[in-house]
Amino acid sequence: MRPEILFPLFAQATTLKGVGPKVAPLVEKLAGPLVRDLAMLGPTGLVVRRATTAAEAREGEVGIFDIVIDRMFIPSKPGAPLKVRASDDTGFVHLVWFGGDPRHIDRQLPRGERRLISGKVERFNNEVQIVHPDWIVPVARAAEIPPVEAVYPATQGLTSRMVRKFALAALEAAPDLPEWQDPAWLAKQGWPSWRVALSALHHPEGLTDLETDATARQRLAYDELLAHQLALARRRRARQINPAPVITAGEASAALLSALPFRLTGAQDQAVAEIRRDLASGQQMGRLLQGDVGSGKTAAAALALADVASSGFQAALMAPTEILARQHYQRLGPMLEAAGVATILLTGRDTPAERRERLDALATGRAAVAIGTHALFQDAVRFDRLALAVIDEQHRFGVNERNRLQAKGDPRLGGVHLLTMSATPIPRTLELTQFGELDVSRLMEKPPGRTPVITAVLPQARIGEVAKRLKAAVETGAQAYWICPLVAESEAIDLAAAEARAVDLRRILNIEVGLVHGQMPGAEREAVMADFADGRIPLLVATTVVEVGVDVPNASIMVIEHADRFGLAQLHQLRGRVGRGARSSACILLYGGDDGGLGETARERLETLRRTEDGFEIAEEDFRLRGGGDPLGLKQSGLPAYRLADPIRHRGLMLAAADDARLILARDPDLTSERGRAVQVLEALFDWRNDRGGLD
Repeated sequence: MRPEILFPLFAQATTLKGVGPKVAPLVEKLAGPLVRDLAMLGPTGLVVRRATTAAEAREGEVGIFDIVIDRMFIPSKPGAPLKVRASDDTGFVHLVWFGGDPRHIDRQLPRGERRLISGKVERFNNEVQIVHPDWIVPVARAAEIPPVEAVYPATQGLTSRMVRKFALAALEAAPDLPEWQDPAWLAKQGWPSWRVALSALHHPEGLTDLETDATARQRLAYDELLAHQLALARRRRARQINPAPVITAGEASAALLSALPFRLTGAQDQAVAEIRRDLASGQQMGRLLQGDVGSGKTAAAALALADVASSGFQAALMAPTEILARQHYQRLGPMLEAAGVATILLTGRDTPAERRERLDALATGRAAVAIGTHALFQDAVRFDRLALAVIDEQHRFGVNERNRLQAKGDPRLGGVHLLTMSATPIPRTLELTQFGELDVSRLMEKPPGRTPVITAVLPQARIGEVAKRLKAAVETGAQAYWICPLVAESEAIDLAAAEARAVDLRRILNIEVGLVHGQMPGAEREAVMADFADGRIPLLVATTVVEVGVDVPNASIMVIEHADRFGLAQLHQLRGRVGRGARSSACILLYGGDDGGLGETARERLETLRRTEDGFEIAEEDFRLRGGGDPLGLKQSGLPAYRLADPIRHRGLMLAAADDARLILARDPDLTSERGRAVQVLEALFDWRNDRGGLD
């Protein structure tokens, strides 16, 4: 139940004056449907006004002028501006409108009358010009022009000033709430109460108040981070007290281990031990197996699959694409079958007969392991004794999708254990953001025998030389990827289009060239990928659809055009597509346009790739660069939609919030103390479980 004190904030925005049927959809699009959403919508800019004169006005500043209206100049031809000439004691001030209504402007600025006007100062023929003044008032209403005005986000049909009006009305509706933060922590940080901080958010006094490290913004960001971490910690706690089948190692896993063509690394041994400890605990496992490209996550997961089968239960491994699911099945199926574990493949393109047979094998328990795509959680799929769900490339699935797979278990057996895998190394701070409810196992080593990838950084101007060397390599039997950032020609003429590049390379190299991109039908794309994986296509031109889940051991060359346009983590993932076989491998990063220019941040990014293959080191560097203001890759990283917090710039606050959340629940698991009840108000305020930007 939502605490009654929050009712005013959770009222519909339409309860605010001025938010009628026409405006409400625009407000919801910009901020959200509730008063709370407007109250938490902070300004993004600031207009600082200075009273000045025609003689003293500085170009670029926003001035307030006390003027007398002289005359209006109505345009004589379409498209020309309407102008009003005015003056003060020191000179002329020219007011300009494009598309203004002469009658309306004449009513606002009658000839011979005195007015106060405000706007951005421009200089034209050495005289002051203001295009579209933002304030026009009689002198008696001078107090209406704010010397400092917060600028809010806007959208078509909803101006910044209208949003400001609604946000301030929402602020007025916000009640004083009980303090959920520790008083000693507040004093140490020098933070105000929540209500004072919220008011300061909407009344900045200078540009520094808009920064993420401003006192009020830090307080509000910490509140949001704490609410999120509490939600994650509660989910972890609920899982930990949920009984689940007890899984132990047996003959099948021993046989599988002996069948592996390599010895496990120390990191793999540790990860397997952590997974087995969870599976044997009798509590529901929730673990993230995080490892760099080629670190051996699949082998560790396969042993868990075999353990489940040895214990008389079933397991499912879900991959985001059919080609990846088939690769897992082709690799693991024979080894699992040899260990006595019946394994099936289930995808969306099985024939009706295949599907019936495989569904029956799962429903009757004849198959112990199912490997597949989203098809695994469809309504027709029934498991007999599902005990473990393994999610590969987990960032490609939503929380609801993994929940649907886990829901295939029999409640009488307990909860279904969850093991998720990610090949994208991420800093520990972002682990808290994305996976705070999961335990994490990190694979920091690569199995012996992985071929190092030589990385070269070259200007785009040397593309002809790269193509020539590529031709020689392909003639020796090598396979290669060629990555382009766009699918078709665009206004960004310096970017190579994948379609055009495939045509060029086919003509220059005189070989079969495959093409895959995100706009192709899935079946067609996977057919081309299968031909490449089977060696029938020597060169594959692609967009970033090959970033994850493609394993072609014979592919030993990766060319990435305009690598400076990609994020660091994405470049590392793409490079990880090669170096998987016995051939020496290379990755060529082409940068810049015709001028060969390269920005400082892009230079650092590419130099990091050239210097190291350590995905965790690369992830930390990527995090550092983005924290410095480079937004590349941020939107693709799956971060929660925070309203006030910035997971990059508020890194320290996030770590503190995670510790605080654990401490709060350790001391008061049911939140029945005075602070616990206040914390419940905080949780309901941000509503991470139900809100559109929340965990699900």
